[in-house]
Parts: sequence; C-alpha cells; structure tokens
Amino acid sequence: MAGDDYEEILKYYELHGTVGTGGFAKVKLARHRLTGEKVAIKIMDKLALQDDLPRVKLEIDAMKDLSHQHICRLYHVIETPKKIFMVLEYCPGGELFDYIISKDHLSEEEARIFFRQIVSAIAYVHNQGYAHRDLKPENLLIDEEHNLKLIDFGLCAKPKGGLDYHLNTCCGSPAYAAPELIQGKAYIGSEADIWSMGVLLYALLCGFLPFDDDNVMAVYRKIMRGKYSTPNWLSPSSTLLLDQMLQVDPKKRITIQHLLSHPWLMHGFSDTVQWQSKYPHSRPDAQPEDTGLKLSTPVTRKVASKKHKDKENVETVSALRNEMPFVLPKTPLAKSQIETQVQAVPLRASAFKESQFTAVTPVKKPDNRTNADELAAAEILPERRCQSVELDLDLAHVDSSQKKRKAKIFGSLERGLDKVITMLTPSKKKRCTRDCPRKLKAHCNITTTHLLNPDELLNEIIIVLSKKHVEYVQKGYTLKCQTRSDFGKVTMEFELEVCQLTKPEAVGIRRQRLKGDAWVYKRLIEDILSSCQVCCRCAELPDEETRGSEYTVFKRMKD
Repeated sequence: MAGDDYEEILKYYELHGTVGTGGFAKVKLARHRLTGEKVAIKIMDKLALQDDLPRVKLEIDAMKDLSHQHICRLYHVIETPKKIFMVLEYCPGGELFDYIISKDHLSEEEARIFFRQIVSAIAYVHNQGYAHRDLKPENLLIDEEHNLKLIDFGLCAKPKGGLDYHLNTCCGSPAYAAPELIQGKAYIGSEADIWSMGVLLYALLCGFLPFDDDNVMAVYRKIMRGKYSTPNWLSPSSTLLLDQMLQVDPKKRITIQHLLSHPWLMHGFSDTVQWQSKYPHSRPDAQPEDTGLKLSTPVTRKVASKKHKDKENVETVSALRNEMPFVLPKTPLAKSQIETQVQAVPLRASAFKESQFTAVTPVKKPDNRTNADELAAAEILPERRCQSVELDLDLAHVDSSQKKRKAKIFGSLERGLDKVITMLTPSKKKRCTRDCPRKLKAHCNITTTHLLNPDELLNEIIIVLSKKHVEYVQKGYTLKCQTRSDFGKVTMEFELEVCQLTKPEAVGIRRQRLKGDAWVYKRLIEDILSSCQVCCRCAELPDEETRGSEYTVFKRMKD
C-alpha cells in the first residue's frame, strides 16, 4: 500500500483487512486516527474504472445529497491521480443477505422490522427525487444496533422532470429487475424500485428468490409472467402484500405512500413508517405536505451554471455547489477533546468552501483537466458508455508550497495527538502470538459446530473443499477460497475461517462472500457446510438490549 496514492488516506486513517471486493474496487476496514472510530473505505482504481468513472461520481453526488438514518453515511472522499477513496460508515453486521442465509428464512415479525426500515429509506430516497434501481439484500448492511443501512447508489437516477419522468436504461440485478425493464420499455424509476422491494421481501420471508433459474433468459421469462410459488408458511396478509408489489403492470403496483401505512407493516406497531430523516441537517424542502410525499416534484438544488441534456434527462450534482461541513466518524472520546482535535486538523477541502455533508480532498491534480460540464452529464449505463472522463473533484487552485507547508504542520500535529491518544488509551490485550484461531463473538455469519478442536474442523473443511473442486489458500485458520468457470475465469471468492466463540464456548466457521453472485454463493456454502458433518447451527445473535429500538418490539424466534 506504499506510494503517493495511499499517503493522503494514511494521514487520517489506519487501514486494516479487506472486507469486500468488486470488479474495480475493494473495501477495507479502517480506523480514524483521531477519533478511533472504525470506518469502511472503498478503494477504486481510476485506470481500471475508465468509462465507469462517472458512475462513481454519480454515487458520490447521491450519497452527499442523501442523509438518512437507514442510508450508509459518506464521511469523506479523497482523490489521487490513480485512486478514489470513499470513507463510509462501518456496519459490523455485514450484508442482509448473509443474515438471511444464517436464518434460512426470517419470521414475519423479524422481516417486518427490517422491511419497515427499507420502506423508510426508499420513501426518503424517492422524496428526494431519486430512484435507487439496484435494491437487493447485498446492498443493505446491518449496523452495530442491528438496523439496516442502504448502500450502492452507482445506478441511481434523478430525473430532472421528477420521478414521473420515464427512464430507458435497463440496469440492476436480473433477479430483481422489473418486467418493464426486461421488456426494454420506458419505465418510472420509483415503480421499478417497488418491484425490487417485493422481490427483496420475498427473499426475507422465504429464504430464496421468487424468480430464479440457472439460465438468465429463463429468469426473464418468469419475471415477465409474474408467476411465483408461495410457501405454505406465508400468512395470507404477507402473500397479499407480495402480490400487490409484484404486479407485472407497474400501474397496478402498490405505491410507496400506501406502503407506509399498509396493514402488514402496521401489525404490532401503533405508528406508520416514519420515513423522514432524523438527522438535523435535512433540507427544509424535503418535508411532505399533508396529502403525502411529494414524489413527483423535483427537489430544488444548486447545480453547475449550464444545463445538460441526456437520453434519460437525469440530473447529477456538480462538485461546484456548497456542501455541509465534513462529518467526523463518531468518537468514544470526550466532546471537549474532539472539538480541540477537529479545530487542530481541518479535514475540509478548499474546493468546497463551507461544505455541507462531506469533504472531498483532492491530491495531486491530474494534468488533463476535464471540463466541469462533462462531469455534470447524466447517469452512466453499462451498455451506453460515455467518453472516458477524468474525475477531477478539485476545482480550486491551491498554491503547492502553501499546501505542503500546511500538510507538514497538520501531519506533525496529528501524529503528536495520535501519540497522546495512544498513551491515554488503556492498553489492549496482546494478540495471540502462537498459531491459534481468533476469538470472536457470536454473529449471524458464523456457524457453530460440535467440535472443540479447531485443527480437526479445519482439516475437515479442507477435505470438503477439495471434493467440491474449490481452490483455496490457507493462512493460519483462514481459507481464502475461489471457484472458476470452465474457461478459467474466477467466478466466486469467499473466506472461511475457523474461530473460537466466546459465548457459547465452541468452535465455529466464519464465512464471508467477497465476490460473485450472492445466491450462487448461498447454494455453494450450504453445500459445503452440510458436507461438514460437525456443523450444527448458526451462532446465537446479540441480546435484544444490544439491538435497535424497533428490533426490541418482538421476541427472537428460535431456530
């Protein structure tokens, strides 16, 4: 990780292990040097992105514009000549998808808790004039309080004419795509999101997809027919709700307004779903009228001085506009200490003046400056590539000598503060220096076993992987696994780690998907674990007191 590209990010954050990978990006766990708070840093290679670079710009713009308790927060963006670093809120619970795997399928009570949060987030997103267009369990993370956070706005759209304006791009994941997208028709983004939410709710309640097949074209045919099976454990009310969301005709689909007070979502709750942002810096124009959400009204925003036309007439936010001050990750330190540190080390970039939500810190401007008009162009589509656009978030000229001098002063100050914090922080127990498994708390992506000997379990997993023709590299008690297609292309990457559980005392298997189709991964993991005869069940989850406020309203269902 050496080099100029990592030099700037390392001023603020300590980088730790990789928690996810994608086509052109990887996500690392990190810790803020001043506050000590954990964050997730999405690292993207600009050269590899090429024509997809404006899609990253679109995602950054959207996440700066959206501030909600069920949307993952963007704290900081740092750009270098070769890399883009997005500093995001860390959600230790992982993907909602992994949680579904661990439970097989969710009870209606638990699914209702999660789905109310999803409806809250999407109602807010729609009210802000956006359509997400890639809703699926992999794009919902679970935070430390067991609440959901929506991520991945790279495919979102914000039509200038409001959400009633028709879009044309077929994007997202095939299994969650609405029929009108597959048919190549012009569609309304909010209606397509409702369909995807229906597929998502089905996955929560059933543990598998309503429209599934190994052949993508067969999946498309099933979606266009809109026929799916209903397991016998579904209640009549949940079956009715799914039917209202999975309507092939988008005009017959239930709307987000009606979902807020739907009887299934209201069961056990005295209030309708609260979709408004709880963060204090919500824009005043986001408040609805008495008649409901203003979903068709475009939100007034400051954009670049020139207007741009696009095939789908989609607006993106220019980096020229003012933003709110950079938000530090939350800190366990005293408020007075943090105020002193924030004053000592300003993390705000000059390009945003008094910026609003998040700061972009550009480093070493590329020589080939792109016209700002190109950056304000419309959304990026996989099948309609734009000209290669160099993402240049620095629109202010900064004297290089002054910048170096400030960096030296602030760097020295920050290192000094870091030492003080280290001295004042109680020392942690030393890590196990001998070859032994990590001690982990029970978690939804950990499967417990009947064994007490970790080496015996590790050997059994290795035998199973060899039988299943899964390639692996062993590092201690962690197996980095991958599968390949007939042509040698890597199709799946995941980790299996033998760990020692603290409560209950047992040996477990931690699993984590890094790359590849989520449902293919689910089937493969189930096959591997079922072949390990010692596996018994998924680990117990945290006590109700450690969960979010809404989560405590129902009693945990036993597996």
